[in-house]
Amino acid sequence: MEATRRAVIDVGTNSIKLLVADVAGHEVRPLLEESKQTRLGRGFYETHRLQPEAIAATAKAVAKFAETARDQQAASIRVIATSAARDALNPEQLTAAIAQAAGLEVEIISGEQEADWVFRGVTGNGALAQEALLLLDVGGGSTEFIYGQGGRKHFGQSFPLGTLRVMEKFPPGDPPKPDEMAACRQWVAAFLRTEVVPMLEPVLRRGENAELKLVGTGGTTSILGRMEAQLDDYDRARIEAVRLSLERVRWHTHRLWSLPLEERKEIVGLPKNRADVILPGVMIYETVMDLFGFAELRISTRGLRFAAVMEDSAAVAPGR
Repeated sequence: MEATRRAVIDVGTNSIKLLVADVAGHEVRPLLEESKQTRLGRGFYETHRLQPEAIAATAKAVAKFAETARDQQAASIRVIATSAARDALNPEQLTAAIAQAAGLEVEIISGEQEADWVFRGVTGNGALAQEALLLLDVGGGSTEFIYGQGGRKHFGQSFPLGTLRVMEKFPPGDPPKPDEMAACRQWVAAFLRTEVVPMLEPVLRRGENAELKLVGTGGTTSILGRMEAQLDDYDRARIEAVRLSLERVRWHTHRLWSLPLEERKEIVGLPKNRADVILPGVMIYETVMDLFGFAELRISTRGLRFAAVMEDSAAVAPGR
């Protein structure tokens, strides 16, 4: 099957991400991946209105990525938006700004669609396709829990638990104080017990889960993998080769929460602009592993965008 070059721009709560890939059926060969932090969800959770400055920064980033995709000869460019956009009272202001800046329409996808695409993207990797998996995609505004086995998804749900959302609820000091860390952990654990466990545990009990693996996807786990492997640069194969025990995740959590912001920015593998939101991100992973009894965390760098780029039905032509 002949490959088609396509692009997906993912408008998230914390950052905007671009994937340009050659696609042939279910085979996705990434050519270019970029990320720009615009903090679309900053100041959002009090009013549930996207703020003008964040909208403008996001539209500008989408326009720049669209030009990059056109330079890469992408036959189509798809723009998808997730948690902040779907929860906003004023999403039309965002979609209008992106249409004006980039000449592209925006698909605001549901939490169910997001979970489905995360599963399809991760299991597109043959090494994971037949495993029993609990996938955890921690984003800026939401976290998707997806359970599947043998390439079939049995459960997928998006929950209002994300790095930027939690950070705005529990803004850490500089350096963070032990009681701030404890309060964040307590709140995350209570949320998981109240909102996630009642929905997910019955599904897990019905499966044959002797070999159930926890796989994280998204920015937080990629950063954890880079820190664990001491990687200055993004290296997909080396990140996905990392296996993190609960003890190592706990070690990273305590280390990060013990340092002031400027010292966190110097950690190898941690992008400077993620040195604040990494705190609730690692806390969510540690708490999930602890609560559900996972001894190991694996990492996938594939997910939402890999599945979205496979489908061309809603893609928008790259011309203005």
